[in-house]
Amino acid sequence: MPGGYRSLSFQHLISLAIVLIFAATSTVSLLDIAFVLLSNPYLLLLSTITFPPSPSPPPPIFSAQEKRLLAFYVSIGGLVGLLLPLLQILHSLVVRDTDSISVTAPHLFLLSAQIFLEGVSFGYDFSLPARAAVPIIYNTKRLFTIADWVRHEVGGGVTVGCVIALANMVFWGFNLLGFLLPVYLPRALKLYYCDERDNKSS
Repeated sequence: MPGGYRSLSFQHLISLAIVLIFAATSTVSLLDIAFVLLSNPYLLLLSTITFPPSPSPPPPIFSAQEKRLLAFYVSIGGLVGLLLPLLQILHSLVVRDTDSISVTAPHLFLLSAQIFLEGVSFGYDFSLPARAAVPIIYNTKRLFTIADWVRHEVGGGVTVGCVIALANMVFWGFNLLGFLLPVYLPRALKLYYCDERDNKSS
């Protein structure tokens, strides 16, 4: 693939470790594990057949100012989607609340798998639409697991776990419907096809 392979960052390796730990300790269902395993060949097909990479590096989707705002937005996602649920799981381990772990772990497992695959998509220079497919597919899947998480927490009353679950539902619901689908995907498709047209005309 163009540009060769760039090694994964420490963040992506940590995400892979979280995926392996959850899968090995049976805290996530076989269906979630199967989803992660099957999404890999599907995304590979997207990146090689449906949206093959162009010979030239893909143009940036966001301006410098937008990238600064995006970095802040991503940091909020890391706090809401990773740090707080991880702290909740650690607390549940201390108090031996296995039910809380069983509804929180699928979200963390899938989000960690998403982060890892996003690193792979950049490392192997996937095309812009193929890169966009990773968060869209995983965000959609995780909303179902978050819904189960919210139902469990709301049934137990207004607790810290309930607030964390609801915060994730709001954030990731907006991420999919307010950012990925109306902003990120259209820009990725537009730049991809404009770049493809320019390459054919040159």
